[in-house]
Amino acid sequence: MSRARTTLSLDSRVLRAARIAAARTGKRDSEIVEEALRSYLGLDVVVAVRERAAMDAEAADRLAYKELHASRKRR
Repeated sequence: MSRARTTLSLDSRVLRAARIAAARTGKRDSEIVEEALRSYLGLDVVVAVRERAAMDAEAADRLAYKELHASRKRR
């Protein structure tokens, strides 16, 4: 997976909490932020469907993204 650099402006308390979580888990700040975004965006659902699907990767991705879009509409 390729990585891209970005600059974010965060509430200082949110940044502090992310840094504390990173320190407690032995992760980098960026890993904590990426995990939170993946969870919020529902991308963990895509990975789970892909891993469990008894179909080729392309079909699994189509199904996963279809479900992801449907779940966002229900919010």
